[in-house]
Amino acid sequence: MASHAKIAELFARQLFKLSVVGGAVSAEQVAGVLAYVEKHRPANSVMVLKAYHRLVAAELAKGEAVVEHAGAVDDAMLAAIAALMSRQYGRPVVATAKPRAALLAGLRVRVGDDVYESSIAGQLAALASAV
Repeated sequence: MASHAKIAELFARQLFKLSVVGGAVSAEQVAGVLAYVEKHRPANSVMVLKAYHRLVAAELAKGEAVVEHAGAVDDAMLAAIAALMSRQYGRPVVATAKPRAALLAGLRVRVGDDVYESSIAGQLAALASAV
């Protein structure tokens, strides 16, 4: 017999599929799913909601490019990064700036689980691990 966690994960995946319309998470569908869960209280509802939250958050992260930077980043650069990432992923991606002094110089761009780095800190870390 399947464990409670596996059953909760499977149910969360079914709910997640209902939340995606046209390849994007729909706020209306998410609201409907949450209303359904609140009304029907499935077994292990906390586990289901945690798994559902993780799936929705991961999907939403695919549409955002978090640009970590040590120096200044202007709106034109963010727009160029957003356009490049949108072309690369074949879906709309918005870029948001996040200052990070530890990078020293350069950029780190995170889209979902993918990370693109062109920073001095990243280059020094790669050099240190090669030695």
